[in-house]
Amino acid sequence: MRHRFRGFIQGTVCAGFLALAAPGIAAEKITLNDNPYPSFQAIMNLLIVLFEEKLGYVVETKPADNAVTYAGMHAGEGDIDIHVDAWLPNQKDFHQKYVVEEGTVVYSDKHYIGSSGFCVPDYFSEEHNVKSIFDLARPEVSKQLDSDGDGKGEIWIGRSGWIATNENMIKTRDYGLLGNNQWVRTAPGAHYAALADAVKKRKGYAGYCWKPDSVWQAYGLVQLEEPENDGKGCWKQITQKEDPDWFEKSKITCASAPKQIQFAWSRSLEKRAPLATQLLASIQLDIDLVTEWAYEVGFRKRDAREVVSEWITAHPERVDGWFGL
Repeated sequence: MRHRFRGFIQGTVCAGFLALAAPGIAAEKITLNDNPYPSFQAIMNLLIVLFEEKLGYVVETKPADNAVTYAGMHAGEGDIDIHVDAWLPNQKDFHQKYVVEEGTVVYSDKHYIGSSGFCVPDYFSEEHNVKSIFDLARPEVSKQLDSDGDGKGEIWIGRSGWIATNENMIKTRDYGLLGNNQWVRTAPGAHYAALADAVKKRKGYAGYCWKPDSVWQAYGLVQLEEPENDGKGCWKQITQKEDPDWFEKSKITCASAPKQIQFAWSRSLEKRAPLATQLLASIQLDIDLVTEWAYEVGFRKRDAREVVSEWITAHPERVDGWFGL
């Protein structure tokens, strides 16, 4: 183990030396996928700083959804090398195809646990005694969620195309929420704006939420209670890929399982930039840290690179540990 880490350290010094002292030698380029979510931006910039300033690589970022990102990593030609924020089970179809079947994408063994559910602002929870997901079905509560006067409350369930959005469609139906409420499917940016406006005016608002995200500290959200996911038949989600009648044949009557969040990378990167993949395999994040970063970036509107650079400077021992020091 010491020899492996010593080689990693020596290679790190060498890579940085070559990048800085030998301009005639081109540094390896690494391409990260890019998404606008605050937590994603923080983690992406963490990798940029570590790869560029510690290892001497050249880093580029490319806006890409999950399908494009996994296809790029699968191709192994450098179009996209790393998925900054891979979630399971949300991306289980991609994981099955590219990690399990094709073997062209690698997941880090190190991960942290995220969560998801439905949330309301804390003042709304207290004023209207909204503690459980089933409280959203109460007529007096759904009336408070009706922002357009059509007689139906609105519940944001995510954006079209997310597996989680389909999950929330099934959940809201099977929880009996659709008698007095209706779905809202918009991009996260529109959701954040609507949430901010509701909080400013102290109005009702309910929607899909997850950790890590900036909204918890920014708006004082409360996650609603749901029946426990006991793994004994309360969760039957069929994907659109599996069956065109997925919605009718699915049934979900319990909370989502915890989310496993980690890095994923193209197997080809292990030959082109081995120090980068060794580092990816060593980084251990946690939900509280990423939530803190997301708040700084998403709510306080700070530059993501500045936020993570300050954290790196303030936590040298933890960062050194990622390098095996």
